[in-house]
Amino acid sequence: MNVPALQILLVDDHAVVRGGLGLLLAQTGDMAVAGEAENADQAIQLIRQREFDVALVDIGLPGKGGLDLLKQIKSERPRLAVLMLSMYAEEVYAVRALKAGAAGYLTKNSPPATLLAAIRKVAGGGRHVSPVLLEQLAVEVGRGRKSAAEALSDREVEVLRRIASGESLNQIAEALYLSPKTVTTYRARIVEKTGLHSNAELARYALAKGLLS
Repeated sequence: MNVPALQILLVDDHAVVRGGLGLLLAQTGDMAVAGEAENADQAIQLIRQREFDVALVDIGLPGKGGLDLLKQIKSERPRLAVLMLSMYAEEVYAVRALKAGAAGYLTKNSPPATLLAAIRKVAGGGRHVSPVLLEQLAVEVGRGRKSAAEALSDREVEVLRRIASGESLNQIAEALYLSPKTVTTYRARIVEKTGLHSNAELARYALAKGLLS
């Protein structure tokens, strides 16, 4: 008796990445790429049209970011397992992703065997938590006071990442569908919470926190 292949949705704005993941999954025999999206809007359209077992979502999507997409997916399809896949280190994003409903978080430099094992685990209702992330969760539970990075909201983290990448406030506003005034407000909150003022200082901070690929 043949077991149906796991139906996987790939969400990444880089076609090469989707292609590489597709080749990897095709070699397994028990997984199949059932849909591809390069942004959040396309992903939402697909999950409204058909059922998937697992969604692999890049956290650094253009426009509506991966965390925002994750929250919408869990709102519309709470039973769909979402595995976040990112170039960014676990320190800032991973705990946020888990709190928002992700079944796991993997960096893109993870070994293929780890990725495949994580997909199978979350498809079965489990969670993928790396040893590094497990330690981070334990530290957060035992620490009452939040660090500056943890105090930033998801949107503030995204604005910080884009500032550090060299985008202007107008470019950030356009990418995130916000007004320049709103982006300026977010920047002011970031400055207040981190104690950093210049874009160069913010860029160094973002680099140190693994927010830049």
